[in-house]
Amino acid sequence: MSNKLRWGVVATGGIADVVTGDLRLLPDVEVLAVSSRAVPKAEAFAAKHGIPRAYGDYADLLADPDVDVVYVATPHVQHHAVTRAALEAGKHVLCEKPATLTLAELQDVVHLAHERGLFFMEAIWTRFNPLVVRMTELIAEGAIGEVRSVRADFGFTLEHDPEHRLWNKALGGGSLFDLGIYPVSFAHLVLGEPETVQAHGRLVGGVDAEIGMLLGYPDGVHALLGSSLVSPLKSGAVVYGTRGLVDVPEALYNPSRIVVNGVEHRHEQEGAGYVPQLREVVKRVRAGETESPSMRPAESLAILRTLTRAAERVGLTYDDVTVG
Repeated sequence: MSNKLRWGVVATGGIADVVTGDLRLLPDVEVLAVSSRAVPKAEAFAAKHGIPRAYGDYADLLADPDVDVVYVATPHVQHHAVTRAALEAGKHVLCEKPATLTLAELQDVVHLAHERGLFFMEAIWTRFNPLVVRMTELIAEGAIGEVRSVRADFGFTLEHDPEHRLWNKALGGGSLFDLGIYPVSFAHLVLGEPETVQAHGRLVGGVDAEIGMLLGYPDGVHALLGSSLVSPLKSGAVVYGTRGLVDVPEALYNPSRIVVNGVEHRHEQEGAGYVPQLREVVKRVRAGETESPSMRPAESLAILRTLTRAAERVGLTYDDVTVG
C-alpha cells in the first residue's frame, strides 16, 4: 500500500460525483481510477475530478493492481455482482446502500470479505454524522431517560416514470430500499433489531410507491417509520424517552442540527457530508481492520432483515430481478 490509500470509483452517477468530491478532501487519499460502461462518461468524470485512469468496464478497474479500495455506486441491482468481483480481486469495498437487495446476496459478500480478510462496509453515512454520534452518546448517558418510541420518515414526490431508477423494478426501484433504509437504520441505531415488523403500503409497477412500518420491541417499545415517492414526508425523526426527547428536525440522513430536551446542537459539515464516513474507511483499512464498529456487516444484515420483512408484508420482492 502506498503512502496514500488509492481508490477506484465504479459508476459515474450523481452520488459517485458527490462522494468523489469528498474523497478528494482527504489528504491521505488518491482517487486513482473510475469506470463507466460508457467510456466518454468515465473520461469526463475523470477530467472533472483529476482522476488519472478511466476505464470502460469495472472489470478493468478491478484488475488495476494499484487500486486499494473500491467505492461501488452502481444501481442497487448491480451492487452484489460488483462487490463480489471487487472482493475476489483483493480490493477493500465501500458499497452504497442498500449493499444488496437480498439477504442471500449480502450473506455471500459478507462471508467472502471475511474469508479474504478484506474490509467491507455498507455506505450509510448517517452513522458517521457527528450529531448522530452525539445523539447516541446522550441517549446512552440517560439524557432522555428510557427510550419508548421512535418516529422517522423520508419521502418526496417523484413523477411516475417507469424508466426512472426509483420506479424501475429491474434497477431495484421503490421507496423502501432507497429511502426507507434511512428510517429503518435510524430505528436500529436507537433500538436495535425489532421482534416484529408490520407494514402497509402500495405497489406501482412492482415497486413500493409508499410504505408505513411498525417495528415492535419488548415491553411495548416501538418505532413508526415511513417512506414515500408520492408524498413529501417530513424527512426527520424524533426519539421519545421517559424524561425527554431528541428531535432531528430535518435531513434525517445527514442532520445539521438536533434538539435534545430543548437544547439545540449544531455542527459544521465537512464537504458534502460524506467525509466522516470516508475517513472511517481509511482509518480502518490503514489499521488492517475488516469492518467498522459503527457500521458492521452484522448491522447491515440486521437492517436488511427488517427491510425484507417489511417488503414481504406488502408483496415486494427483488428475487426475480437480481443479477449475477
